[in-house]
Amino acid sequence: MTGKETVLYSFTRGADGTATPSAGVIRDAAGNLYGTTESGGPFSSGTVFKVDATGKETVLYTFTGGWGGTDGYLPEGVIGDAAGNLYGTTQLGGDFYGTVFKVDSTGKYTVLYRFKGGTNGQYPVGGLILDKAGNLYGATENGGTSFDGTVFKLNTNGRKTVLYSFTGFADGGQPVAGVIGDAAGNLYGTTSVGGSVTCFGWGCGTVFKLDKTGKETVLYTFTDGADGSYPVAGLVRDAAGNLYGTANSGGECSVVGDCGVVFKIAP
Repeated sequence: MTGKETVLYSFTRGADGTATPSAGVIRDAAGNLYGTTESGGPFSSGTVFKVDATGKETVLYTFTGGWGGTDGYLPEGVIGDAAGNLYGTTQLGGDFYGTVFKVDSTGKYTVLYRFKGGTNGQYPVGGLILDKAGNLYGATENGGTSFDGTVFKLNTNGRKTVLYSFTGFADGGQPVAGVIGDAAGNLYGTTSVGGSVTCFGWGCGTVFKLDKTGKETVLYTFTDGADGSYPVAGLVRDAAGNLYGTANSGGECSVVGDCGVVFKIAP
């Protein structure tokens, strides 16, 4: 491999009506790519798009309402299922506090859930995962019993359950990257703050595990030293159970503000 880069598609804010893709893409077996843009479209509220193997872009859905739009605002990426349906979250909109949505293989858009704020959770800024039964799992940055974020489950009937509410203290707070899962049904993720009293009293963030009973275990607490601080991205997990991710700050760089780290956590 030579590392040669090829631009498959450049967003224009013109006929395509899209701009600011910020959540990456997924790929199907035919080589089509799917993703979201945070802005663009006739209402500047974001889109869901497809780019085929030839580089042709198609807008599958355009969000319509801004902050108060019932269909959502600021989409945060998509995942797909075997039937070609796409699922994602919007950070805002719905009932002001974000949504979970579905776009089917025909382009039909459905809001599966509108967050209510407060203990219900609000601002689902990360992506989703899907289990074999069709349940969706994700996290909200705020809301919950202590207003420091939640991990939630949305079943196939549209019923949402808060699996865990963060307190912002030793257990962490403000998860902004969603969760990943394992075959046993455990969920893993990061919190951007909490875990300790370092980092100006907010805490430097954690890596956590949540089992099927809703019990949370902090696997690692960042200290703002060589280990890093403020993990704002998600995790990946290998077959041996090791977790890998990045911390936004900290590390051994001498530049003001630090430079961040890539980390591994053994099971």
